[in-house]
Amino acid sequence: MKRVLIIATDGFEQSELIQPKALLEEAGADITIAGLDDGEIRGWKGKDWGDSVSVDITVDEVGTGDFDALLLPGGQMNPDILRMNDKVIELIGEFNEAGKPIAAICHAPWLLAEADIVEGKAVTAWPSIRTDLENAGADVVDKPVAIDGNLITSRNPGDIPAFTSALMVALEMEQTLEAA
Repeated sequence: MKRVLIIATDGFEQSELIQPKALLEEAGADITIAGLDDGEIRGWKGKDWGDSVSVDITVDEVGTGDFDALLLPGGQMNPDILRMNDKVIELIGEFNEAGKPIAAICHAPWLLAEADIVEGKAVTAWPSIRTDLENAGADVVDKPVAIDGNLITSRNPGDIPAFTSALMVALEMEQTLEAA
């Protein structure tokens, strides 16, 4: 069974956590949600708060050796808060150094730039952060999913099927989604 860590905090784009989580679980993955604090985190849906999800562990309790991949949902608030947390950035670096898949969607590639792992890599993201990624040395492309080494990036909720499918391929999981 593949173990996937999702790091998120209040303001995560609801669909970008809930849908990949459900698809990965359906394919047999074990999902752990890490937050900055114990308790629950609230999603953002449309123009207001969405549903809450329970945090399984805090980022301070995460051991990267316990997981096969890292998934970073977007939303504007979520990655902006997370990129200010040294432990989150350290964990992203550890996953990268281990060559484990790191899947980041929408605004979440901000975290990859903050961890200084996008230089020379082909990535995609929400349009408003593409300049930030270029300034961090990334080769920004505009397509549903960009895969460069262990980095998997996507632009928006509409890309979730391709995004999740790419992560499943990277984890060598049996595909449950049609190729996007």
